[in-house]
This record gives sequence, C-alpha cells and structure tokens, in this order.
Amino acid sequence: MATLRAVVLGCSLKPSPAPSSSELLGREVLTALADHDVDGEIIRVVDHDVRFGVSVDEGNGDEWPAIRTKLLAAQILVIATPIWMGQPSSVCKMVLERLDAELSETVPLTYGKVAAVAVVGNEDGAHHVTAEVFQALNDVGFTIPAAASTYRVGEAMGKLDYDKAGPKPDTTGTATRALAANVAHTARLLQDNPYPPA
Repeated sequence: MATLRAVVLGCSLKPSPAPSSSELLGREVLTALADHDVDGEIIRVVDHDVRFGVSVDEGNGDEWPAIRTKLLAAQILVIATPIWMGQPSSVCKMVLERLDAELSETVPLTYGKVAAVAVVGNEDGAHHVTAEVFQALNDVGFTIPAAASTYRVGEAMGKLDYDKAGPKPDTTGTATRALAANVAHTARLLQDNPYPPA
C-alpha cells in the first residue's frame, strides 16, 4: 500500500513557539493517520508571511505559494483551528480565502484530494465551525469523507485549554481515529479512481 501525504494547516493565532491547542490536536490527527500509512507535516500558518487575498500569489514576498505547493503535493488536507467568538480563527478564514484561488484554475487542482477538520475551543461551536470550514473546502474541490472531523470543547466560558486538559477525552480520541481511517480510505479510493474530467 503506497504511503499517502497529509498537510495540516494549523490556524492558531499564536506564533511559534507559543503552545497551541489546535496544533496539538492537528499533531494527534497526524499520529492517527500514520497508522494508515500516511505521513505528513504541520504548518503553523501564522509563522509565515501569508498575505490577504484570493489569488495563488499575492506577490511582495507572499509565502502562500510555498504552502500551496506542499498542499498540492499531498492527498490530504487537515485544517486545525481554534474557535474564537463561535467562529473559525481569522487565520483559518484567510486560508479559506486563499484556497478560493483554486476555482480560477481550468480544473481545480484540489479535485481528488480529501479534507478533514480539527477544532478546539473553550466554548460550544465546534459543529458550527466544522460546517463552515467543510462547506468552503467542498466549494473549492475537496472531498469530505464520512466522520472527517474531530474536536474538543471545554466548559462554556472556561479557561482550560486542550493542551492543559490532562488525560485526553476518550470521545476526542475515538473521533480522531475514525477521521484518520476514513480520510486515508477515501484518499486511496480517489487516487485509484479519480473524478472524471468535466
């Protein structure tokens, strides 16, 4: 079985080396994917000079093209985002805006790739955030497998982040393992049987 490649885009607002709960959950997704012959890397977007815009290259030192090259070389994209005010982070929204440029390609290069979402936050809203991100990813050509999301939210108005929560909730771990199995399975199906040309 051929090894697949995954890229996790960590959409924390905090630059490295600050701890990031969304990056931690993204790393846990990569660990689970490794059980299905998927290797990969995590890119904390805020560590790079990614410009606002909706083109593949906004010029003037924009670092999105290098991230895009890695994304297009992979079969799997995972967006890992925190919840802020019930929404995906502004970094996540910027990533989705940059992915909008794929629609201007004759055939979007994202067709045949699968996507998953990992969400953390200290308030409810994981389903809302997942729905927003999945809709945007599907719009630009990604395939969304069954149960392709995992999340952990703490108590409403709580202050305990995922990276400090002690033993991880079994429910999050179970969801992460299901995500990995379904995403790897779907990526292999699409690799062997690509979508027909338009």
